[in-house]
Amino acid sequence: MNQSAKIADIDQKLSHDLQRVLAADKDELFEIMQVADGEVLLAALRNRALDENHLLALLKRRGLPEEVFTSLSAGRRFGESYPLKFALASHPDAPAHIAGSLLPQLYIFDLIKLCTIPAVPPDQRLSAERIVIQRLPAQPLGNKLTLARRGTATIVEALLREGVPPVVEACLDNPHLKEGAVHQFITSAMSNAETISLIARSGRWKNKPNIRLAILKNPRTPVIWFTLFLPALPPGTLRDLLSAPRLTAAQKELIRQALSSRGGRA
Repeated sequence: MNQSAKIADIDQKLSHDLQRVLAADKDELFEIMQVADGEVLLAALRNRALDENHLLALLKRRGLPEEVFTSLSAGRRFGESYPLKFALASHPDAPAHIAGSLLPQLYIFDLIKLCTIPAVPPDQRLSAERIVIQRLPAQPLGNKLTLARRGTATIVEALLREGVPPVVEACLDNPHLKEGAVHQFITSAMSNAETISLIARSGRWKNKPNIRLAILKNPRTPVIWFTLFLPALPPGTLRDLLSAPRLTAAQKELIRQALSSRGGRA
């Protein structure tokens, strides 16, 4: 068979396939969505029997061509479908400009869900986190508590910085929260006696040396934590604490007493 004949056969087969997918019924379309590629797949998107369920099944596939996302995002038939918007925005292969245009339309907890999908590109995840953080001030306390427990490191740090005691307490149990963020919060103007005490009582954070020292260098730390933490510190660390410029007279007196009890000099 010469080259011209081969091309003719290919064109004939493609024409047959295109006609088949355009005329396929709903059940056949589900099968087509799993295997079709290229022009055949794009033709299937024009089938009158196509519904939202077909598209959601299609968007479970990886390696889809950009034309599929362009066609779906520009289409009017399912333009108001929220499940389709989420499936498009969270698809690992979605072009950045399409995902970016859909992210602001997603509910806040779906943005959190998107951030946990391993295959989602980093830029897409960062955009979702930024939108969540922008919405935080307007969220009710219940939502903030849930976000504090489920959020990514970036989101939980933003919630921690707000300094709301119940939210701080929820943040402390989030596995994504980093020690540096806790240390930074303790030393910030947003910490107070109540939130510092929450950290000092936390089974996860109270025994970390850098966290303890940050607590003991804060003038807003209640004296009870000096009473409980100072006995475990070596004299050299106590002397360093005594030179911390921001401590109150009562706090420094407790440090002097701890030094004296071990025969050290203040």
